[in-house]
Amino acid sequence: MAEETNSKSEQQQKAAEKSEASSAEETTKNKAGKSENKEKSAQGDKAKSGAGKSQSGKSKKEKEPAVEDKPFTEFIPQDFIPSLKEALAKQGIEDIDLTFTQDSPQVPVPGLGEDTQYWQVVGSWKNERRWFNLYFLDEDIKGKKAFSWATNGAQPSTLEPFMSDERKVSLDLLVMYTMQRLNAEKWLGGN
Repeated sequence: MAEETNSKSEQQQKAAEKSEASSAEETTKNKAGKSENKEKSAQGDKAKSGAGKSQSGKSKKEKEPAVEDKPFTEFIPQDFIPSLKEALAKQGIEDIDLTFTQDSPQVPVPGLGEDTQYWQVVGSWKNERRWFNLYFLDEDIKGKKAFSWATNGAQPSTLEPFMSDERKVSLDLLVMYTMQRLNAEKWLGGN
């Protein structure tokens, strides 16, 4: 009986060794498979990065910075004013005069001295019977902005916040909001 017990324990021991061996073999195969996958992935990444290269082996041109990233005093006269003129021309306003200047607001601002100056875009047409001011209070298109308007030579009575809810400001949004504000006064098109 002692021999049977020894033989059973030997068989169990051999079975356990076989199980450990096959488990170790399986682990080795899994590791090998993973390293093959990593190699394939690395080769795919190299191929992708190589896709951006031209036949001469040079990299693609880097993306140009957005026009909104230009310095404020370059962006307004070089990009915003021409875009706004173009949008107004599409609405039939050809005699628009747009200027970019640093001046005191046309509307008194409580708490500010009369000599405080802000960058502003001043627009007028119909022989200056209609005009508006778009103020940039922080000298930044992403900063605080205000709007005022008047007709027939009158002084504007209010200084309104402009684009105050917008977190991201782009050239297109700036033009669109200006057009929208002018349209609210029934100054554009067939209003």
